Amino acid sequence: MSHRKRTVGWIAGGALAATIAGVTGCSSDSDPAAAKKPTASSPAATDGEESDGGKKKDGSAASKPSAGDQSTAEGAVAAWVTAVIKGQPKEACLLMGEPAAAGAPAQAGTPAKCNSDDPEVQQMQDNLGKFRESFTPEPPTDHPQVEVAKVPAAGDKVTVPADKVTVDGQALDKIILSHSTGLEAGQLDVNVESSKIEDAWYVTNLDFNVG
Repeated sequence: MSHRKRTVGWIAGGALAATIAGVTGCSSDSDPAAAKKPTASSPAATDGEESDGGKKKDGSAASKPSAGDQSTAEGAVAAWVTAVIKGQPKEACLLMGEPAAAGAPAQAGTPAKCNSDDPEVQQMQDNLGKFRESFTPEPPTDHPQVEVAKVPAAGDKVTVPADKVTVDGQALDKIILSHSTGLEAGQLDVNVESSKIEDAWYVTNLDFNVG
């Protein structure tokens, strides 16, 4: 099997979404309606009744279905994974950003941007829908409990390996592997990158290695 690496930023992700779809055996028939289920236009109004706060243990960040838990990298990653699993692309968008690079200023998800009809934003949200099946454990629940173990930071950047993310007690890398077609343990390496932008943490990249 060839070795592949894809990185998704705030807007990019078409190639990565296609890679994940190929690895997990997703097709265009795999619950597209669920992946595009309507969401509220602001984090305060999204899924408020479903937020039970999750659990905290061993310094891990508990999941929250709103974009409010961005005081730590682990909290941002947990909230982002939760939003992806629950089919909340706008919520996930608010938790995504791009650090400053090559003279370009840092960008962070905002309600105006994430609720816009911009084709690139819509494409990004569609791509997030393709991650949903890969991130969802069996059996699925309406209230996924996502926890992220504390990971050392390198300045304003933290790289969280998928085995440090658990969904309902199952490691995210094993969940992705369980949806794969033909992959074995050791052939998959997934990392979620979080960066600090203006005193808040955002998911800024997803590295997906197969080989």
